[in-house]
Amino acid sequence: MNQENETTPVVTGDDIETTAELQPSELSQEWEKLATRAKHIHPVIKMAARTDLGCVRENNEDKFDFFEPEDPDILANKGLFYAVADGMGGHAAGQIASEMALKRVIKVYYEDSSPDVVGSLTRAVFDANKLIYDAAQMIVERSGMGTTLTAVVIRADTAYFVQVGDSRAYLIRGRDIRQITEDHSWIAEQVRRGVMTEEEARLSPFRNVITRSLGNLPVVEPDVFAEEIQPGDTIVLCSDGLSGSLSETDIRDIVAGNAPSQAAMDLIDAANERGGNDNITAMIVVIKDIVKDEAAESEEIYDTDPKPDTPKKRFFGFFR
Repeated sequence: MNQENETTPVVTGDDIETTAELQPSELSQEWEKLATRAKHIHPVIKMAARTDLGCVRENNEDKFDFFEPEDPDILANKGLFYAVADGMGGHAAGQIASEMALKRVIKVYYEDSSPDVVGSLTRAVFDANKLIYDAAQMIVERSGMGTTLTAVVIRADTAYFVQVGDSRAYLIRGRDIRQITEDHSWIAEQVRRGVMTEEEARLSPFRNVITRSLGNLPVVEPDVFAEEIQPGDTIVLCSDGLSGSLSETDIRDIVAGNAPSQAAMDLIDAANERGGNDNITAMIVVIKDIVKDEAAESEEIYDTDPKPDTPKKRFFGFFR
């Protein structure tokens, strides 16, 4: 995987709603309300994941990790965490970078006592980026190492996605599948600008050139999205070894017809059957149910986060 520097994100699409600007005190109050609301809304999750060397690579630079706290206060404040990372760099540096990123992001995110999921995720990404960047500068063998990161925090009935690089998050609802994250890659930029078609992008020799990663620069800008979830939804997190081999329809059909463990296995097998040109990682997170207690049905609790008639993906942009 190659790296090209970029500092300005491109956000397009009619389904994206940028959050309105609020004063810090107002934001803090809203996040406190959401954490209170989350004490009464409990997602029931079934998760499975697999990572594979593929058919070409000599080592696996992909990693996945997750954290499912049982303490009800931590759950209400911070939610459940799931992530994949795809490392890059010689001398096994990619393996180190992806592992460093996941461990650090989880640690810093859960050590932050703030109920502000977006701010906490962003600060955790900043911290992990600095850790990897500093290590790459100090150790010659790790020079140039970096990693993608695609993660989701599920709290109550909202999923918060953080994105750096070209790993992906999909949401499957019924027979529909939708990519939630946006690739930070050169070809994705060309497609968004209308310069290149999806088919041309799929065949481009530059499809592995990414424009953002953890560890490449002293500061990185993550994208953060929020999505309302429903019982029966499935979230798929994957590295480009999977998304580069299988179409969205392929992914949907394999996931929809199987239990999470079988689906993860079948996705890996299908990608290997298509050549397995890269490491392959798939994480399947199924929202089995969303249980609301009596307090959640009260107007005071339930309406703290009013939902629009037409759900939109909310883009939070750059939070410090």
